[in-house]
Amino acid sequence: MKKVFLAAALALFAATHAQTRFGLKAGYSNSVLNSSDEAQLEGIGMDKKGKSGFYAGAFGEYQLTEKFALQGELQYAKLGGNYSGSFAQDGMSFTMDMGFNLDQIIVPVSAKYYVIPALGLTAGPYAAFTVSNNVTVDANSPNLTAEENSMLNSLLAQYENELTNEFDRSLEKTNFGIHIGAEYTVYRALFLEARYNIGLSNLEKDTDTETKMNFFQVGLGWKF
Repeated sequence: MKKVFLAAALALFAATHAQTRFGLKAGYSNSVLNSSDEAQLEGIGMDKKGKSGFYAGAFGEYQLTEKFALQGELQYAKLGGNYSGSFAQDGMSFTMDMGFNLDQIIVPVSAKYYVIPALGLTAGPYAAFTVSNNVTVDANSPNLTAEENSMLNSLLAQYENELTNEFDRSLEKTNFGIHIGAEYTVYRALFLEARYNIGLSNLEKDTDTETKMNFFQVGLGWKF
């Protein structure tokens, strides 16, 4: 009886292991911060822009049936948002660029449906944890020489530190959202994926302002 039980346990383990695949992925990301307040820097109106970054991570996929699977992931991503504005006064004009940078650990959980063996549609929730953040500010004026513009940005370095400290104090370090996407196997275990992530929780705390982050990801992965 013990031999029968042992054989059954080994068979069950082998079947479970056969249904689980692991892999690695990496790619490009583009993120945007959406705020309920108009972005301003010292009274200068700033226009919202996307921020380019990257992501990399590992995942495990458990095949439930031929069509359905569950997938858990762990990603590292460089995200955030950019703003740009300009002003002119007394013949002097400036352009200002401000970047909010967030390095996050993201934990997505996905339900996956295979339309065909090579094409899977994914959707599910994610949790994100900020591990570092900072603010960058750059200024440029056509009225100044390259050396004068360099000196101006050196003076802005101290201002960057103040903005980074303020950003850090007001930032909610944990946030949540949902994602939808697809992956397509292009050759054997190599696949291409695209995913859109929608932030649901406010990135700011102790304020009436509501700021959420959406980001798009496209990359390559390999299943083992």
